[in-house]
Amino acid sequence: MFAEHPSVKKENHVPTELEEYLFDLRGYIHLQNAIDQSHVAELNVLLDTYLDLEPDTWRGWVYRPSNRGNTRHLHNLFEIGEPFERLIDHPSWLAHVNRFVGGDDGLFIDESFADIRVQGEATRIHSGASKRRIRTQFRYHNGQFRCGQINILLALTNVGHGDGPTMVVPGSHKSNIKHPVFKDGANSLDEVPAAVEIPLQSGDAACFVDCIAHGSARRINPGERRMLIIRYGPHWGNDRYGFEPSPELIARLAPERRRIVQPLQPRRPPNEHLPPK
Repeated sequence: MFAEHPSVKKENHVPTELEEYLFDLRGYIHLQNAIDQSHVAELNVLLDTYLDLEPDTWRGWVYRPSNRGNTRHLHNLFEIGEPFERLIDHPSWLAHVNRFVGGDDGLFIDESFADIRVQGEATRIHSGASKRRIRTQFRYHNGQFRCGQINILLALTNVGHGDGPTMVVPGSHKSNIKHPVFKDGANSLDEVPAAVEIPLQSGDAACFVDCIAHGSARRINPGERRMLIIRYGPHWGNDRYGFEPSPELIARLAPERRRIVQPLQPRRPPNEHLPPK
């Protein structure tokens, strides 16, 4: 349906020394102009065709769960079409993800979904290093990052102050102490001391380790906030909710992308497809 845009750069953007320093220090970096506006437009056009999907229903291999409030999530992004497949190994962040995950042995995407929200919606603060979860851990040893989950949040609309931007508590990916606000039950990060906004222009991406305390401000402006979330981890991970790629997607992906979506081919007996006697 869509052809790759001729201006797409194939070489991976290697993280700079400053980006590595800031990622280690703060737990996140801001990737400006991660994708071009023609790619943004393609993604939005295809996303529009799924907005009529009812809660707790499927269209093909794309699923919309029953979310609280007026926020809509669409899971299994890469099943929507080729412009989404292009994000799997996008050169703007693939080298960053490899470096921060420590992906010499390969990567795995354990979750991909669209987050679409309107005025009044927010994401309450969650995560934090004090939990010491292996799946979302931050670790640096002998010059190598070893992070359990690296998130790419890609903005498909401008998300500035008042638009419900992602917020984080810088440095909390190394904290031994839980933020006191967890005891207070704050609903959004607007209410959280030390939390900062990450404003994103359409096409920008935020790259952060999942154990940083994060969430979003409440959207107070009219209109719609659109984000795509892709979570990368080591190749031995598994899908957070048990979603699987369709055989059709696996068949059409280039080998490099297939290894990220399905690092290990399922091993099944040769007669698995036969009906029981």
